[in-house]
Amino acid sequence: MSISFDNALGIHEKALGFRAQRAEVLANNIANADTPNYKARDLDFSAVFAAQSEKTKNGAFALNMTNNRHIEAEGLSNGDESLLYRTPMQPSLDQNTVDAQLEQSSYAENAVNFQASFTLLNSKFKGLVAALRGE
Repeated sequence: MSISFDNALGIHEKALGFRAQRAEVLANNIANADTPNYKARDLDFSAVFAAQSEKTKNGAFALNMTNNRHIEAEGLSNGDESLLYRTPMQPSLDQNTVDAQLEQSSYAENAVNFQASFTLLNSKFKGLVAALRGE
């Protein structure tokens, strides 16, 4: 009998990947807080989660290859379809939409959510190890 990590770990693995990707986007926003005409971006967890849940329900998912020279890809796409622009709370003269305090709070919230997903994933692995040892 083989162990299916997709069934054993659930959505936590993909949530961890999403949180890491969102941390990169938020850090990029913070780094460009003083760049003129920079538009703040963010990822919507609920939209990505719903899309991944739908793909999981319908069985295995794959990208369509229309050319034999295409590179096969798996997992979350890094395309711009899930990367959204943030609506500014207060307009700036240089057309920059980054609010440093909002970005820092979003980054901190994302870090807490990352740690929570990591803790849940760690407990799943501990449970699997205990089951394999017969404890």
